[in-house]
Amino acid sequence: MQNGRNRFITLLSGFALIAAVGFMPSSPAQAEPDIDDVQARVDRLYHEAEQASERYNDAKLELDELQRDLGSLRADQERQDARLEVVRKQVQDSIVRQYEGQSLTAVSQVVVSDDPQAFLAQLSTMSSFNDMQSQLFDDYATELKSLDIRTDATEKRAAEVADLEKKLAEEKATIDDKLASAKSLLSDLKEKEREDILSRGTVRAPSDVPASGRAAAAVQYALAQVGDAYVYGAAGPSAFDCSGLTMMAWAQAGVALPHSSSAQFGSGPHVSSGDLQPGDLVFYYSPISHVGIYIGNGLIVHAANPGTGVVVANVFSMPYSGAVRPG
Repeated sequence: MQNGRNRFITLLSGFALIAAVGFMPSSPAQAEPDIDDVQARVDRLYHEAEQASERYNDAKLELDELQRDLGSLRADQERQDARLEVVRKQVQDSIVRQYEGQSLTAVSQVVVSDDPQAFLAQLSTMSSFNDMQSQLFDDYATELKSLDIRTDATEKRAAEVADLEKKLAEEKATIDDKLASAKSLLSDLKEKEREDILSRGTVRAPSDVPASGRAAAAVQYALAQVGDAYVYGAAGPSAFDCSGLTMMAWAQAGVALPHSSSAQFGSGPHVSSGDLQPGDLVFYYSPISHVGIYIGNGLIVHAANPGTGVVVANVFSMPYSGAVRPG
């Protein structure tokens, strides 16, 4: 009797175990990624990459200016060096005239240094200095001082150029790193999920935009690029970053803008969000790192990010910073 009871209990336990296993949800080897979490992380990576890209654009503008300045300084230094050589020859000729009638050996030993500073030191210690034309000596000293100033300025600017080129390389590495991380996150998603993330916030481009004058040319150009790729640092013809698109759009209207969202923020009078007109530049984030073109009806066209490209979106789909009316 006892054995029969034990077998019955064992049998019931077996049924209970089978039931538990049958209704227990299977645990996948790898949990499905949370779409909202991936969306937030991808958006953050794209934004960080764009911040680095806009810093890169700013640095390129500064580098262009420095290189132009460096070229001018070097040309000025060469002109100053030529003027110094003219005065040097005048001084030497004056000294030679004082030694007229003496042997050629004596004359050739008067001034032997090719170094400007050493040449000046020799002049100041020569026994014949009091007999020299003092004006020539003063001219040489003045020209040499001017050359030193220009040389120092050129060397300083060259060092600034080298530092900025290093900064550009670092920003480019940051862009590449953030973009690679975003691509890796997106690659873990199914195609439909990936498309949903990349299309969030975008709307269909309007068929008619109430723009006029030069703004119409800018808006029409920007809308014609919808669907083009986003590439950091690009300004057309088939790929753009945010400030590259706005720069090229307003170039069609004859307005020159710098390739930088923060620099474009100073390109015209500021307008309030309630007074926006088609063609106005709209800026985002703090510090400013993104720009689009207002096209009316609460919409902008902008180069969004590498995953989305050039699209139309709501004007307040990103943290709004302000707006500017170019031209």
